[in-house]
Amino acid sequence: MEYIILLVFWSVPVLLGYVFGRAAESRHYRSIQAREKELVMLPATTLKTLVRGGEVERCELVTGSVVVSIDYFKKAASALRSFVGGPVKSYETLLDRAKREAILRLKESCPGADEVINLRLETMPLAGSQRNQVTSVEVLAYGTAIYYAKA
Repeated sequence: MEYIILLVFWSVPVLLGYVFGRAAESRHYRSIQAREKELVMLPATTLKTLVRGGEVERCELVTGSVVVSIDYFKKAASALRSFVGGPVKSYETLLDRAKREAILRLKESCPGADEVINLRLETMPLAGSQRNQVTSVEVLAYGTAIYYAKA
């Protein structure tokens, strides 16, 4: 009987973490996709040279950063995976969302720019109180916004 109570005690928060975590992740992905459609005309490349060419009026350093935290289900899955070993697939969506959000924030920080070149991403896992425990990830996107002279 004690094992059943213990099992319920640990499984209910994990199940709730899964349900609410998936809902929040789905909402965030919908937001990202809608904003990406709005900013599709602003190219952001890793190239160090101008893509479109022309006379440059001005350029500036632009940045976008985000911190995305994991939900309880992903935390439980990573704890289980630490016993078994191997890659933690649940972190892939976390990193994907963080990178896309950082690039979107970078693009939103330079209204009127014609392109962003030399785009770079820096990723930093933020650890919790226990050793080797990742509780969130920070992504910094930076690049050079190019504004062409209007003819």
